[in-house]
Amino acid sequence: MAMQHHDLGLSQADVTGEWSRRAFLKASAVAGGGLLLGLYLPKAFAVSGNDDSWTLNAYVRISADGSIRIMSVAPEIGQGIKTSLPMVIADELDVDWTQVQVEQAPVMPEVYGRQSAGGSRSTPVHFDEHRRIGAATRQLLLTAAAAQWQVAVAECTTAHGQVIHASSGRTLGYGALAAAAAQLPAPTLASVTVKADDQLHLIGQFTSGVDNEAIVHGKPLFGIDIEVPGMLYAVYQKCPVFGGTVKKANLAEIEKLPGVRQVLVVPGNQDFYGLDGGVAIVADSWWQAQKARQQLQVEWHDSEAAGQSNHGFDQQATVLQAHPPLQILRQDGDIDAAFTSAAKVLEAAYYYPFVAHGQLEPMNCTAQWHNGKLTLLAPTQNPVSGQKQVAKVLGLKEQDITIHVVRSGGGFGRRLFNDYMAEVAWISREAKAPVKLLWSREDDFQHDFYRPAGYHNFKLALDGQGKLVAFKDHFLTFGENGQPFLAAQMSRDIFPAGFIPNLQYGASLIPAHIPTGWLRAPGSNALAWVFQSMLDEAAHATGQDPLAFQLALLANPQSSSGSFNPQRMTAVLNVVAERSGWGNKVAAGHGLGIACYYSHAGYFAEVVEASVIDGKLQIHKVWAVGDVGKYIVNPSGAMHQVQGSILDGLSQALYQEVPIDNGAKLVNYHQHQMLTMAEVPEVDVEFLKTDYPTTGLGEPALPPVIPALCNAIFAASGKRIRRLPIKDQLLS
Repeated sequence: MAMQHHDLGLSQADVTGEWSRRAFLKASAVAGGGLLLGLYLPKAFAVSGNDDSWTLNAYVRISADGSIRIMSVAPEIGQGIKTSLPMVIADELDVDWTQVQVEQAPVMPEVYGRQSAGGSRSTPVHFDEHRRIGAATRQLLLTAAAAQWQVAVAECTTAHGQVIHASSGRTLGYGALAAAAAQLPAPTLASVTVKADDQLHLIGQFTSGVDNEAIVHGKPLFGIDIEVPGMLYAVYQKCPVFGGTVKKANLAEIEKLPGVRQVLVVPGNQDFYGLDGGVAIVADSWWQAQKARQQLQVEWHDSEAAGQSNHGFDQQATVLQAHPPLQILRQDGDIDAAFTSAAKVLEAAYYYPFVAHGQLEPMNCTAQWHNGKLTLLAPTQNPVSGQKQVAKVLGLKEQDITIHVVRSGGGFGRRLFNDYMAEVAWISREAKAPVKLLWSREDDFQHDFYRPAGYHNFKLALDGQGKLVAFKDHFLTFGENGQPFLAAQMSRDIFPAGFIPNLQYGASLIPAHIPTGWLRAPGSNALAWVFQSMLDEAAHATGQDPLAFQLALLANPQSSSGSFNPQRMTAVLNVVAERSGWGNKVAAGHGLGIACYYSHAGYFAEVVEASVIDGKLQIHKVWAVGDVGKYIVNPSGAMHQVQGSILDGLSQALYQEVPIDNGAKLVNYHQHQMLTMAEVPEVDVEFLKTDYPTTGLGEPALPPVIPALCNAIFAASGKRIRRLPIKDQLLS
């Protein structure tokens, strides 16, 4: 296998980091009272590289031959941000994409601001800033050319990496101007003018990902590919019961096995989000370490998690749902009076399970401890948080930890948690050598931060005209001390809140000892299913069309619904209905299901066509229409994100659950399945471009597809899915 070779000594990235930290200007105030990091080098620190290139600011470096290097500030986890954000700068800079090389920026939040990948936030946080960075860099080059020609800046234009003085026919390439431009005082970002929409030449164009060719040819890109001189390999055995610590192990026997260098008991700090205890085996190769692990025998101390199970949680939920909620999240109107006077009352209970992330690349990280300082090569979504976590675990100063971000083979929220970084940091310090820690697939599934399970108990009231007049949900989630666990919360503003006169959202907590965390479209990936399914139930129970039922709700707001915009949701619903032929007759055994959801500032409506014949489910097609604002930066990446989100959601709905019994009992993908290629339906994607700020696409397309599928199953078969995963329910 080809490997990425790195020198953990003083690399160019380290050198860049040193002068950058001294030289970049401090944060300055901008219009509106916000803060924008100073992005430009003062004159004394305009620097030339050994390759005859000049750094104009933290993001752009121009070589004498006119080639452009643009920094990618956010981690690339498959969401395409390493391509789309540099495209924004390149467009405003007026260079051709063929002139651009993209590099991963050093971890320097004091310069680049937010350097994490999560919550579909990279585009909304950086889009406008990146446009202005490109425009300001272009302004420097225009100014440098005008000074050389002794003409007014207004007489000059740019195109294809050149400054043009049309009246004299003169041109200068950016490479010839970079040295002079680097010496000029930089314009403030708030003062520059970005292009008009009709002047954009990259934004909105289908563009291949910058790493696509390397990925297709299997070239080393990912953390799992890292190789450094003198590197050892480590595996890490943790207790199968969550939070268990080592009591004793056959360390002496393991140390004698071929290739094994050390066997270390890691005491840990009994913190899921810090450093969980276990046994590390360090060897000359990963295979030797893993083979030795198979002979490892560990006796574990008891854990609080011992004895907990999915069956036990079901029993606790049954008890809790028979009593009023322990917390009231939202109360509108007179809920009791509405039920007393209702023409029809519906009740239904829904359950969704714990789900693992299942990203393709297992957790891994490479570390070197040297002279009290640590360097990490990490496929992480959140390097700054990882730096803080490692510093806390090892008792280091944050400035003594250097992190280089490596491309991740999927994240979906798992790599927002940096437990694997803390593990390899501890091991490298003890081994006094460079170490790559690589989890097995079984490790990944058994020691994940799971999407929390949840129970919803609905009660709805409808009047004689079929209008929804009261809506009640008792949400049973997981937590302790009055607080839900991470990612186990529910917002008070979830639709249909604000659109029904009488509404109550209540919650009760089930105690547990399970590591939970964010999974793609956190919260929304489960809540969309239960709420949109229940609204579909209400429509069918009163003989109404589900689309018309939702549109009627959206047209009649009653009170505050947070930042939710019903007009935007109405628009995507209408368009997806038109594209899917909603209301047209379908073949026998087929059904159409519709659902919508507002998630991570994006509005998506989706229709699924599915058939259920002789208990066998087939998903034929999915239509998705989204509104994520004015610009779709890279339609190629955007389409992939929507299609990937939908297939991810379908996999969750059909197959995925974590069997909890003391600890997670998952082994591999055969127990936490994903769609096979034969099962993948056609996915039709359309974007509505609206005059709203551009937002992200990694997550908002996932939530609606799960209820749309289940609603389609009901339309096709009359069977209502109220418990996930679907698996073999249709055969019963």
